[in-house]
Amino acid sequence: QVQLEESGGGLVQAGGSLRLSCAASGRTFSTAAMVWFRQAPGKERDFVAAISASGSITYYTDSVKGRFTISRDNAKNTVYLQMNSLKPEDTAVYYCATDPTFSTATMRVHARYRYWGQGTQVTVSS
Repeated sequence: QVQLEESGGGLVQAGGSLRLSCAASGRTFSTAAMVWFRQAPGKERDFVAAISASGSITYYTDSVKGRFTISRDNAKNTVYLQMNSLKPEDTAVYYCATDPTFSTATMRVHARYRYWGQGTQVTVSS
C-alpha cells in the first residue's frame, strides 16, 4: 500500500515560482516511478511530468518544458515539482501519483495509476 500527500500549492502571480512536494509512505517508493498530473476546473486530468525510480530519467508535457523540473529524494520518500515562470493557464489542482506497473507507453493516461494524493491547489494570477 502506498499513501501520497502533496503540499506546497498556493496563490502566486504570473512569472512567479512554487515548489510542490509529494511525500510518500511505503517501502517501495525508491523502486517506483512517480508522476505529476494536474486538473483545471471543467477539464480532464492531464499529465505534467514523470520521473524514473532512480531519478535519472524525466519526462514532461510540452507546455511545461523549460519551466518545470521534477526531482526526487529517495532518502526522504519525496518527489518535487519546481515550477518557474508560472502562467495563469498553469492554474489547477496538482496531483502526484504512482503505480507499480508504470510504463512510458501509458504514463500520460491518468486511469493507469492506482495511487493518488489528495491534490494541492495552484492558482496563478495575471
